[in-house]
This record gives sequence, C-alpha cells and structure tokens, in this order.
Amino acid sequence: MAYFERIKQFGVSGFVPEGWYWLTRSEKIKKSKAYPIKFLNTELVLLRGEDNTVRAFDAYCPHMGAHLCDGTVEGNAIRCPFHFWKFNSDGKCIEIPAQTELTNIPSLRPHKIREAYGLIWLWTGEASDPEDIPVIPELKGIPLDFTLGSNFLKNCHPNVVMINAIDAQHFRSVHQLIVDLNMKVTPLSERCIQLSNTTPMPEKNPILRFAKKFYKKALTYEMTYWWGHTGSVMVGPDFLHFYIIFALRPTLEGFTEGQTILVTKKRKGLIGLIINPIILFATKLVGNYFAKGDTIIFNRINFKFNTPIRADKAIIDFVEHYEAQRPANRYMQGTNT
Repeated sequence: MAYFERIKQFGVSGFVPEGWYWLTRSEKIKKSKAYPIKFLNTELVLLRGEDNTVRAFDAYCPHMGAHLCDGTVEGNAIRCPFHFWKFNSDGKCIEIPAQTELTNIPSLRPHKIREAYGLIWLWTGEASDPEDIPVIPELKGIPLDFTLGSNFLKNCHPNVVMINAIDAQHFRSVHQLIVDLNMKVTPLSERCIQLSNTTPMPEKNPILRFAKKFYKKALTYEMTYWWGHTGSVMVGPDFLHFYIIFALRPTLEGFTEGQTILVTKKRKGLIGLIINPIILFATKLVGNYFAKGDTIIFNRINFKFNTPIRADKAIIDFVEHYEAQRPANRYMQGTNT
C-alpha cells in the first residue's frame, strides 16, 4: 500500500480539525453593525456591540430564516429584519413584538469568537474553555507589536502549504538555500508541534564564516504548528529574530485562504516608535523571500505523498501529528448543523 493511501485526514478537504481559524480583519467589523460571513458551509452573522465585543451566531432567524445581517444591532443584541424578534448577547430571544409569551422560543446558536493580531478568530472545538490564540513560543508572555501582512489564496489544501515550510528538499531546489536543513521535531502538546533546524551555518566562504558569528548554535529556522493549519516561523541571527504567523483556513473547493501576521517585541518609548516599524518591514521582506518561487507550484499541484524518502522525515512527523487531530464535527464540510 502506498503511503498516501494510509492517510485518512491529512490534505483531505472534507476533514476540518478543531482549532482557531481566522475569519476576517477586525477593522472590517464596525461597532453596532451586523455582517454576514461564511466558514465553509456554516453561515454566520458577526456583530460588534456597544461594548466593542464581537459576537457570532448562526446567520438565520429561527422563526422563518431571515438573514440577521440585514437586522439591526441594539446595544449588544440583534433584532431580526423580518418580524423584529430580538435576541440578546447570549442568543436568547428576549422580545417578539407580536406576543409577550416567549416560552419555548428557540435561541440563536452562538459561536466562540476572539480578537487577536487585528483579526477575528473562530473556535471550532467543543470545549467550553477554548485554547489560547497561537503565540510564538519565544514571545509567550511578552508584550507584542504586530501588523497584518499579505492576504493570499493558494490553489491547494492548507496542509500542503504547511509542509512547504518544512520541506528541506525544496529549500535547495526552489530557493537555492545554502544550508541543508535538518528539522528536529518536538511535540509541544496534542495540538501543537515544533520543528527546529539543527544544522549550523556553513563556512564555505569568508562572508558565511563572518555570519556564523551571529549564531551560537544552529542557523535559526523554527516552525511551530497549531492544529495543522496555523503556523509561525522564527528566523534570523541571535541578536534579532524575525517572527511571522501565517493563519490558514480551508475553502469548500479545497484551497487555502491565508493571512500573514508580522510580529515583534514591543519596545518602549522613542526607540520603539522608530525601530519597530523598521523591524516589521524587514520581517515582511523575509516573508516575501520565502513565498517567492512557490506560487506557480501551488497553482498546479495535485498533492499525493506516495513516495516519502529519508529527507521527508519532518513532513512524515507532521502528517502523523495531523492524523491524530480531533475533528470539528460542527463545521465539517458538507454540514451546517
């Protein structure tokens, strides 16, 4: 049996793992307004109440199915545009103009939402206390500055985009990287896996020998993956690491919608005001370097991992990690229940 035939979840468009998925930019959701948004086959209505908190509910009124994005936001509640039923911030119906009796009136089903990095995120898991939004391990607990980078569409499953960043062979063939990366795999939790390069900077010429002085150990290249669809990369010399988070979500067609987030440590005072924008711009250039050359491959790839070799060990470890992820049954493609 070919390796690909043993895969049940990895790269399968019908499978959606539990986790946080980015929905849209925070700036697009204005206060006291409602907006339609779709995650796979699930239709949602987003609203930002007077308390500035974003909430999400099933999009259609349980009475006759009017889309609530056409309704009005009143405080932290929303009123249906058709018969003016009003639902509070928990989704409970609190007013029907045509009658006072509200017994046995169905509620709007809420969805778990958070805002982070200038994005609105949807939690697809069943846990009442969701996990944290991804934070780059080296920056955990540290105040951050960030800016949103590019928004992109790739004609392949998010898993294919993810393995690209740990595919040591393609760094040589596509990007002409001067180092043969060797990715050490460290599971951080059931949902999170980290892959770190262990190869030192080569000393093939005076420039590389000089550059090696800025790396105590290996050439810094570290990936951290959450739920198999959102990841971060850390690169750069010891005195200045660059950090990029790439949030990915699947489409019904099996493609990838992505949003990059450029991150750095918050620096105080005038130094921060001057230095941090420069660092974030440099981070964007680093991200553009890694993206260059891959787009044409993503546009035409027909992913089948039939013949893994020794150099694919990091990819195999990631595939096995993903195969153990729990399904987000509520949001699985082809359902809206």
